[in-house]
Amino acid sequence: MTLGSHQRTIGASQVHITPRWVLDPLGPFDLDPCGNDPRPWDCAAVTLTEADDGLTADWGRLTRIWLNPPFHRYQVGRWIGRIADHGRGVALLHARTETDWFKRVWAGATALLFLGRRIIFHKPDGSLQTTAKGKVANSGAPPVLCAFGFDDAGVLAECGLDGAFVPLRFPRSVVIVALDESWREAIARVIRDADGPVTLADLYRAIGGHAKARGKRHWREKVRQTLNRGGFERVGRGLYAEATA
Repeated sequence: MTLGSHQRTIGASQVHITPRWVLDPLGPFDLDPCGNDPRPWDCAAVTLTEADDGLTADWGRLTRIWLNPPFHRYQVGRWIGRIADHGRGVALLHARTETDWFKRVWAGATALLFLGRRIIFHKPDGSLQTTAKGKVANSGAPPVLCAFGFDDAGVLAECGLDGAFVPLRFPRSVVIVALDESWREAIARVIRDADGPVTLADLYRAIGGHAKARGKRHWREKVRQTLNRGGFERVGRGLYAEATA
């Protein structure tokens, strides 16, 4: 079984429409170059079908792509190369990390989200994919979402889909922040500037404007985690200071 809107394997052809629970947290998208007609819903504002030859079509310079490519092992690498060169969008693939074609993901993607469950795709009429015996069938392999471009890496990080987020590349500003000040140093600086213990609420207010928290959905959890890892002590209910020993 394969991933993609108009799927072609060697010796077989199936249509698999991406479910809305995957698309909605990631969208909206400008272009789906691997769409199907008919389809129960659009994956992007503009859809190209197999007849349009989306691989060679003009995608537009600033177009955000949703790519669920035809999973033919001799062709999928060409699609990955195309979106990597384009530099903006998200691709849905099998997590075949050992294959030659996945090397193009490692080389070009900015981040990956290995989904926590397999996907049950839809047929063109919106019904769920089934086996020849009529049983609901998943994709048959672990799925991974691949971001191309730093903006789309941020979308994957914040989308809320269950899975493991793996950043592959960082913008220069993030690297500078990481080198400049750690989470522990940022929290310690807030406490020192206050010249004494601070409440967790005050820490949230101070760290919330820090570059390390910008764009991160779970930065409050990171603050609490850092407080509990050592170097700080709770001196009252919700009140923290630097450790004295």
